[in-house]
Amino acid sequence: MRTAVVVGAGIGGLAVAGALARSGWQVTVLERDDRVRAERTALILWPNAVRALGALGLADGLDAIATPLPDSGIRRPDGQWLVQPRGASGRGPVIVHREDLHDALVAGLGDQVDLRTGVAVRTARAGERERPAVGDGRTVWEGDVVVAADGVDSAVRRQLAPESTVVSSGCAAWRAVIPWYRVPLLNEGRPVVGETLGAGYRFIAAQLGQRGSSGGSTRGGIYWVATAAGAPRPEPPATQLALLRRWLSAWHAPIGDLLAATEPDDLVQQEVRELRPLPREYGFASGPGGFALLGDAAHAMPHHLGQGACLALEDAATLRSVLRDATPGRQAREAIAAYSRLRRPRAATVVRQTRRMSAVLQARGRLALRARDAALGTISPRLMGSAATAAAAWKPPS
Repeated sequence: MRTAVVVGAGIGGLAVAGALARSGWQVTVLERDDRVRAERTALILWPNAVRALGALGLADGLDAIATPLPDSGIRRPDGQWLVQPRGASGRGPVIVHREDLHDALVAGLGDQVDLRTGVAVRTARAGERERPAVGDGRTVWEGDVVVAADGVDSAVRRQLAPESTVVSSGCAAWRAVIPWYRVPLLNEGRPVVGETLGAGYRFIAAQLGQRGSSGGSTRGGIYWVATAAGAPRPEPPATQLALLRRWLSAWHAPIGDLLAATEPDDLVQQEVRELRPLPREYGFASGPGGFALLGDAAHAMPHHLGQGACLALEDAATLRSVLRDATPGRQAREAIAAYSRLRRPRAATVVRQTRRMSAVLQARGRLALRARDAALGTISPRLMGSAATAAAAWKPPS
């Protein structure tokens, strides 16, 4: 029996665990938290992520939990257009509630997955003649393959790729989903969607599911994410929400209404961090197989292009493809090397595009903002178009 250990039960970890199990692997998932749960926020899945879900055998039912995301353009805080909406061709991105996607991934684990919670992996063992293994200081778990899907602070990556360190991206983000019953009546009957850029701030809102409809997400409402330059706030959620309302008080409608309808318990704050430099390899041979870095453990990046989780699903689909028919030994080691060759250039391209957009979005100061606003109508479509093209062009390996 081929065996795999997956460290981390986030989106990427659950996706790859279920996919390997359906390919005949015996999988153990190790999760740090006491229970497996998702954030009470939402997630944008670009076409590459939708294709990845299809390759993982998880596309069935996506339409029941996903809402198409229309092109909304970009506005200034006063409501004037920076970038006009453009008609999109082909299938665009969709938005899903993280808890809905999480439920689908858990349902896809099957009987071949042993899920263990409360396990904080601290060590990784790799060697030419040793089976890859991880441990929490008391217990060691071995497998033919170990997948490090344990996030930006990955303990496994720190040992395998110590050259890659976690740094701040210079901003913090707040996310919330407002249930339908609290959506301002002002927005009744018309979609609430859009992106606004100001001095050091960014606000995006999107409709999650259809009001009063049995279709769409089972956890519908209005999803919004606000980004501000600077460090995360240490205050309680109620104070953070009050600050957001004050910072964006002069911004165009319905931003003020959405913040007014948000309650402190809805708010999820995130420090935006990234890896610099990226690991030189995403696969490391060891014994009969080796280690693979996946998701934020491999390529944590700012959220400006919305590709973090999408790349994690690409990683999972690629790893499943190369390992599907591999047996422990030479085949599994070659599969790990192939995974690294396929994923490292792809991740580097998306990270490079994200950092370019980060420089544009985080412009501060009067002169910098004037230059940003003057150029955004040209620069942003090029960057966004380049990212969208790269996302649409990706296909799972055969």
